[in-house]
Amino acid sequence: MKCFIGIDLGSTTTKAVVMDDGGKQLGRGITNSRSNYDTAAAVSKQEALIDARFTLFRRGLEGEAALAGRVDAFLAELERNFRHVQFLEQLDDLEATGVRHGAGLRFAGQEKPLRAALGEVFRQLRAESEGIFAPGAKRKSDFFRDIAGSRFMALGDAVCKEAGLSFDLLLNVYDKSIIEVENRPPAGAMEGKFLRALEKTLGATGQAAANGVAHRVQAALAIPLEEAYVVGTGYGRVRLPFPKEHIRSEILCHGLGAHIMYAGTRTVLDIGGQDTKAIQVDPDGIVENFQMNDRCAAGCGRYLGYIADEMQMGLHELGPMAMKSTRSLRINSTCTVFAGAELRDRLALGDKREDVLAGLHRAIILRAMSIISRSGGIRDQFTFTGGVAKNEAAVRELTKLVRENYGQVTININPDSIYTGALGGAEFARRAVQV
Repeated sequence: MKCFIGIDLGSTTTKAVVMDDGGKQLGRGITNSRSNYDTAAAVSKQEALIDARFTLFRRGLEGEAALAGRVDAFLAELERNFRHVQFLEQLDDLEATGVRHGAGLRFAGQEKPLRAALGEVFRQLRAESEGIFAPGAKRKSDFFRDIAGSRFMALGDAVCKEAGLSFDLLLNVYDKSIIEVENRPPAGAMEGKFLRALEKTLGATGQAAANGVAHRVQAALAIPLEEAYVVGTGYGRVRLPFPKEHIRSEILCHGLGAHIMYAGTRTVLDIGGQDTKAIQVDPDGIVENFQMNDRCAAGCGRYLGYIADEMQMGLHELGPMAMKSTRSLRINSTCTVFAGAELRDRLALGDKREDVLAGLHRAIILRAMSIISRSGGIRDQFTFTGGVAKNEAAVRELTKLVRENYGQVTININPDSIYTGALGGAEFARRAVQV
C-alpha cells in the first residue's frame, strides 16, 4: 500500500500524518520536539505508521463474528498492550543506559550501591507499569519521558533514602540517560511488538475465536506500508532531513490542511508554539493572503508554557483554571518577559489565579484578532488550528470576540487540529505523485 506522509516539526511538538492514495487518513502520530530534529521526525513518523496499522486492523476485523459489537474494545485493549510492550522495551533501554553512565562516574564506593539502586527503581517501575496501561488509567502524558520520569523521581528518592545513597547522584545518571534514550526511536521490530501485544490481548479468548481474530490481525500486519513521498513543514522544517523539494511552508500546509478538514474554510487562525498565523484561502484551500506575528513568540504556545512555569502548573491545567474565572481582568502585556512581572504583581495584590489566567487568555486572543484583521478579517467559514485550539479558555475568548466583531460566522474548532499542518503536508505529498 502506497503511503503519503506529512511531518510538521513544531517548536514544542512534532506531528505526522499518513495518507493513502485515495486521500484518506490512515494514521497520525505526535512526539515532543527535540534539539535532535531528525529523531523527532523519525519518532512522529513511526507513531503515525503504528496508528495506520490500527486503522488496517479495524478494516480487517470488520465482520469478524467473534468480535461482534466488540471491535472498539478489542482494539483499545490491543493498543494498551502494545504501548505497554513498547514502554517496557524503553525502560530496558533506559536502565542499560543508566548503568553505563553510572559506571562512568567515579565516586569512591558508590558504583555498586548506585547500580543496586537503579536495579531496584526499575524493578518497581516494571512492576507498576501494568497499572499505568490498565483500562481506565489516566495519564497526564503519553510521552515516555513524562511517564517514566515522574515515577522515577518518586521511586528513586525513596530507594536512595533506604540505601543511604545521594539522590542527586541517581538524578545525575537519569538526566544523562533520558536525553540519550529519548533521542532515538524505540528499538525492535514493530511486527514483533504487535504480535506480543496480540498474544496478551487474546489470552482470555476461546481458542477458535482467537485463531480467527489472530489470522485477520496478522493479515493486516502483513500489508506493506510503502512510503511513496514525504513532505516536511513547520517551524523547524529547514532542519528536516529532506531535499528542498520535499519542504512546504507551514502557511501553505495549514491552509490546505484546514480546507481538507472543513471544505468551506475561508479564514484560518493557527496559534502554534512560536508564531501566530492568520491565513485567507480560496475555495480550493490555496492561500490568498496571510499575516504573522513579528519578532517574538508573545501570545503563542511558548508564552503559555512560560506562564505555566511561573504559576507552577502544568500547561494542560491553564485552560481549566481560567474557565473558573468570575471577573474579567485586563492584562496589558503579552510579552513573555513583562507578562511574568505583571502576573506576579497581580497575584501579590490579591487577584485570584483564575481571574489572572482568564485575562492572560483574553490578551492572547486579542493579539490574534489584530493579526486576523491585518490579513483581511474573518470570512465564513473560520477554522482555528494549532495546539492552543485544545485550550478551552482560549477557545471561549476566541468565540466571544469573533461573534462580537464578525457576527454569526461558522467557527470550526477541532481538538485534533494540532495535526492540521501535517495533514496539509501529507496532501501535498500525495499531489506530488498523483496530480
